[in-house]
Amino acid sequence: MSTIDWAARAADLRLDGRSLIDGKRVDAVDGQSFAKHSPIDNRLLGPVARGQAADIDAAVRAARAAFEDRRWAGKAPAVRKRILQRFADKILAARDELALLETLDMGKPIQYSLSVDVPSTARCIAWYAEAVDKIYDEIAPTPDSALALITREAMGVIGAIVPWNYPMIMAAWKLGPALAAGNSVVLKPSEKSPYTALRLAELAIEAGIPPGVFNVVPGFGHEAGEALALHMEVDAIGFTGSTRVGRRMLDYAGRSNLKRVYNELGGKSAFVVFDDFKDLGRAARTVAGSMFFNQGESCNAPSRVLVHDSVADEFVRLVAAEAPKYAPGDPLNPATELGALVDETQMKTVLGYIEAGHAEGGRCVAGGQRARAETGGYYVEPTVFDGIRNDMKIAREEIFGPVMSVIRFKDEAEALQLANNSAYGLQASVWSDNLNRAHRVARGLRAGTVHVNQYDEDDITVPFGGYKQSGNGRDKSLHAFDKYTELKTTWIRID
Repeated sequence: MSTIDWAARAADLRLDGRSLIDGKRVDAVDGQSFAKHSPIDNRLLGPVARGQAADIDAAVRAARAAFEDRRWAGKAPAVRKRILQRFADKILAARDELALLETLDMGKPIQYSLSVDVPSTARCIAWYAEAVDKIYDEIAPTPDSALALITREAMGVIGAIVPWNYPMIMAAWKLGPALAAGNSVVLKPSEKSPYTALRLAELAIEAGIPPGVFNVVPGFGHEAGEALALHMEVDAIGFTGSTRVGRRMLDYAGRSNLKRVYNELGGKSAFVVFDDFKDLGRAARTVAGSMFFNQGESCNAPSRVLVHDSVADEFVRLVAAEAPKYAPGDPLNPATELGALVDETQMKTVLGYIEAGHAEGGRCVAGGQRARAETGGYYVEPTVFDGIRNDMKIAREEIFGPVMSVIRFKDEAEALQLANNSAYGLQASVWSDNLNRAHRVARGLRAGTVHVNQYDEDDITVPFGGYKQSGNGRDKSLHAFDKYTELKTTWIRID
């Protein structure tokens, strides 16, 4: 456990919220800024540049110039690899600083900012650095009279728009493959969590990424985000966020230059427990740990827990007993497991869903209240509802908070029907000691990732993304290069 006095470090911080464009920190073109407060206790962190269309245009022009003069794309893959490896090393060297910024920005416990967010960010950058000079192009099997080369080329200027729940990790999932492939990037972080993105850009420049290649413009989605998605010089948008805004991204592409849009959107993941799985305690511990991790602010949180009738009472008892172990605490305390929700708006949204659960007839067996109100921060108890139907609001809509719904089923067919009866298809899990059943149900689940007898195990080597309204394209793994590169066929006639 860390011995650092994180509260003292936080008190000494002096934060720079200006944009980083073409290698320089700059104020917004019109001089506007907004005040950023921490969800921990509503303390003022400082002013942040309120980027708008003019700021986005400056960043895109810088990125375009950097791409066209090939200051980055023209470097040999082995050179880009070395620079990106240095970038990853600098992220690890700045571990304490970045973790503190992440915790202050969006309220997650410092222990997880240190042990998950920073190392995962560095590993993502390092992994794509290693991959970039190990991907080969192709020669097609043409007749002897022709040579057909199939080459993968950088796309150009990538707009990356990332959410506030995992600000560094989500940024790295875009930056890693986009930069490794030779693109230039304009990153728009959420206005709720801008600081680590700005610091990452500084570290990238220190590592040797040329000015203009990686730019960061903070601001609001309806201003900076919309301007980026509409910009005619942006070749692709990598977006992670809500399904509602994902629809807008597709609209913006149609209204501008038909840029490619890759959406990683919401989820309402099903966690399916059959009566033949004997270790219900492990399943209960797993679903509680996964659901309440990051305050439930995870798109892949297992918020719909489907349990066979015959074991549901025991399972609910076990899960309800787990919930108090995740009582909200001070995110700057290294022992805290569950921190603050990102802001007051999100807290009220979560509490509104809890009210809806009561109103629709759900039975709250754990939590259900605001916590730590005296701190001025935004905390909600880990909450478990039993007696939920799949047509209830809290079973249909993404809550993005620590609220779990238990739904009962009678047999395998009903379990699959309930699990797939959702607009989303990001992740799912099946728990069974019957190998045939586990395979059948895993194949039947309409989700981008299906876990068997575990949940949320993860690695940069496997793709992440969803079916249906959970988005398109895949982050992570070598498949992510498909989003940020073009395939070119070159025919050569041989006489």
